[in-house]
Amino acid sequence: MMAALTAAQNGACVTLFERTGRLGRKLRITGKGRCNVTNDCDINEFLANVMTNPRFLYTALNRFSTADTKDFFESCGVPLKTERGRRVFPVSDRAADIVSALADACHRAGVKVVYERVGSLWIEDGALRGVLTPKDRFEADAVIVCTGGKSYPLTGSDGDGYALAEQAGHTVTQLSPSLVPMTTVGDLCPALQGLSLKNVRLTIARTDNGKAVFEDFGEMMFTHFGLTGPMVLSASAHVPDIQAGKYEAVIDLKPALDDKMLDTRILSDFEKYKNKDFANALGDLLPQKMIPVIIRLSGIDPHIKVNAVTREQRRALVALLKGLRVGLKGFRPIEEAIVTRGGVSVREVNPKTMESKSLAGLYFAGEVLDVDAYTGGYNLQIAFSTAVVAGENAAWGGGE
Repeated sequence: MMAALTAAQNGACVTLFERTGRLGRKLRITGKGRCNVTNDCDINEFLANVMTNPRFLYTALNRFSTADTKDFFESCGVPLKTERGRRVFPVSDRAADIVSALADACHRAGVKVVYERVGSLWIEDGALRGVLTPKDRFEADAVIVCTGGKSYPLTGSDGDGYALAEQAGHTVTQLSPSLVPMTTVGDLCPALQGLSLKNVRLTIARTDNGKAVFEDFGEMMFTHFGLTGPMVLSASAHVPDIQAGKYEAVIDLKPALDDKMLDTRILSDFEKYKNKDFANALGDLLPQKMIPVIIRLSGIDPHIKVNAVTREQRRALVALLKGLRVGLKGFRPIEEAIVTRGGVSVREVNPKTMESKSLAGLYFAGEVLDVDAYTGGYNLQIAFSTAVVAGENAAWGGGE
C-alpha cells in the first residue's frame, strides 16, 4: 500500500493487486494486533538493529526515515505514542487504524485495487510488459513486488514474491524463520506451559564453551513446545545455526539480586515459614506453577522442614534460581515466524532505486528482499522506506 500510494502521488496510474480479498491482513496482526509501526531512533542506531545487509538500506532510510513514518500516520489522523525501547504504536492500540490510514490514502490518491493473485510476470523478448493473473493480463511499464516473505501464509504471504523474482532471473537466498519461538528438549517447558515471566534475564549460550550469543531483560513465556515471548523472539535472530544440543537458554529468575542477596532473601522466607515443609516455603519467591519444578530440579526433599535445609542445599537453590537451564532444539515453523530471514539477493537490486539490475521496470520492497531486523518496529520501517523509494522510482520511470 505504501508503494502504491507513493507511486500514485508521483503521477503514476497505479493498480494494486491483493490476493486475499482484504487489504493489510498481515499488518492487522502485527504487534499482537497493536502494530509497532516504527522505532523512534536515528539512522545509525536503526542500522545497528538490522541483522542482514544493513548498508543496503542506507539510502532508503535517509529518503523515508522513522520520523517520516510518524509524520505520515499522524497526518492521516492516527496519533502515535512511544513506549519502552522507543517502539512506536498508535495511541488507540489498534493495528486496524494503521491499515485504514494506508487504505484510505490509497483510495484518495486514485489507486485501483484488483483482488486477484498475480501468477507470474509478463515478460516478452527480455522486456517487462506487466503481470499475469489466472483471469487476465495487465500491461504496465513498471512492477513493484512487495509480497512479504513466507511467514503467516494465511495472510497472503506464502512466498509468491520469491517465485516472481526467480522468474526474472534473480537469486533468492536460503529462507529460514527469524523472530520465531524456540523449541526445547526435556519436560521442563511442558510442565510450565502457559507461565509468563516478567523482569527476568535471558541468556542464550553455546553449550560447548558457555559463550553467550544473546542476553536481554524482560518478558518470556513457557509453552508446550518450548519458549516464546518478546525476548525469545529477539534471541532467535542471534542463533541462525540452531540445532539440538548446540545452545541452551539460561534464565535468571531473580536478576535484581546477586547470589548473596538472594540467599539472604531465602533465609528470610525460611524464617517466616520456619515450621513449614520446604515445598510450602517458596510461595513468596516463585510463581505457584514453578514451585514443583524448582523443587524437583533442586533435589531437596519437598517434605523436609526448612530449618533442616543445609547451607549447601541453599547454595544449590540459589544457583538454580540464578541460572535455570533449558536445552534448545530448534525453531517453530517459518509459518509462525514474524519475519523471513533470506530473500531476493540485494546484490541484484539497486539500493538507490530498488530496481532490479537484470530487468528494467521491476522493483522490490519490504520483506521479500534479503533484509531483516530485530523486533521493535524495524521491519515495518524497512517495508515503508523501501516502498517509498520503489514507488517514486517506478513512477518516474514509467506511466504505470
